[in-house]
Amino acid sequence: MTTPYFKYRKNKLFCEGVAVDKIVKSVGTPCYIYSANAFVSQFKALQKAFKPVNPLVCFAMKSNDSLAVLKLLANQGAGADIVSVGELKKALLAGIDPKKIVFASVGKTEYEIREALTAGILFFNVESLPELAEIDRIAGALKLKASVALRINPDVHAPTHEKIATGTLTKKFGLDLAAAHDILRRREQFQHVTINGLHIHIGSQIQSVGPYVTAVKKVLNFLNILTQEKIFVQYFDLGGGFGIPYKNERLDPLEKFADRLIPLIDKIGLNLIMEPGRFISGNSGIFVTETLYIKDNGLKKFIIVDAGMNDLVRPAMYDAHHEIIPVEKTAAQSGIYDVVGPICESADVFAKARRLPHVQKGDLLAIMSAGAYGYAMASNYNVRPRAAEVMVQGSQFSIIRERETFQDLIRGEKIPTFLKSKD
Repeated sequence: MTTPYFKYRKNKLFCEGVAVDKIVKSVGTPCYIYSANAFVSQFKALQKAFKPVNPLVCFAMKSNDSLAVLKLLANQGAGADIVSVGELKKALLAGIDPKKIVFASVGKTEYEIREALTAGILFFNVESLPELAEIDRIAGALKLKASVALRINPDVHAPTHEKIATGTLTKKFGLDLAAAHDILRRREQFQHVTINGLHIHIGSQIQSVGPYVTAVKKVLNFLNILTQEKIFVQYFDLGGGFGIPYKNERLDPLEKFADRLIPLIDKIGLNLIMEPGRFISGNSGIFVTETLYIKDNGLKKFIIVDAGMNDLVRPAMYDAHHEIIPVEKTAAQSGIYDVVGPICESADVFAKARRLPHVQKGDLLAIMSAGAYGYAMASNYNVRPRAAEVMVQGSQFSIIRERETFQDLIRGEKIPTFLKSKD
């Protein structure tokens, strides 16, 4: 699946104005390649669709935490949805205004809370009563006033992969409505906290607007009850989760999301925050790998590549589908292959029984829709260095993260003296 920013020119795959094979000659494989203009286009599309309710768009850093990506979006006025102190520090380093940063996570540590309070973030998305009490305690010790939003778990099932569904009460996320109501009724007990928002996030890769409508209606009814009790908040945080096409999914278009949600958000009447991640980053990047071997065991044919599940874990973790296309088109006969990596795990598979053009050693393959949860979830399993990252803008490209070296992998490791050989 090509896009306006990743498409063929005379049978060669380009990212914007740069041939992918030219990038590979410079940086090697495997590598992630991002289109700067694709990121910006998706960000602006969301702003345009929801313009009548003027959202603050806080990019979900967990999908892609590259400093260059964060700087690119900061230049467009984006905020950040963060889930760790590391993400906080990267967001600030990239120039994101702390008053555009919201902090989620069910397990914020004292250190993380202190750092976020000192930085002056917009608010914490609070997920439990003990967390609220801890934020209140720490803010008091720092002689600061903490701003928080209560994360509501609306108990709404969104049809997506079980491991990325977050909006039901069987999951660890958020407060049920009764618990949230109780907290708001006794909010004055938390003297160092201002509860100024409600937050929801029902899951990721959600393809239709229906679950959002159900969840937002629950929030609207809840707010009506609060208004009757003269309990008021300033913000409504819709979360993220809008899906993207990985293959031929039937997704509701962005305009339908906006058409159905804007009237409800208007009724809510609060300042709107949105936390898109995959929607902005997913189809803004590809992952390029080189063919090492073709194996035919008589039952199946395998394309063995130099990338592994440590580089891109989504297919192994979620059975996720990524289109795979050759970096250079050929008229060669096609075949049915499993595309696999070198990791010593049977799950190290990028595609099963996929029809691809005839491939031979040295051929480059592009794994599409890899801009979200690709590098961000990569590891050093099997003592493998993580891949390089590259950003393209027009006819220019730059390495935005160097490929790791062996020295990077052992940095911080030590052999204790009692294990060292004696002379």
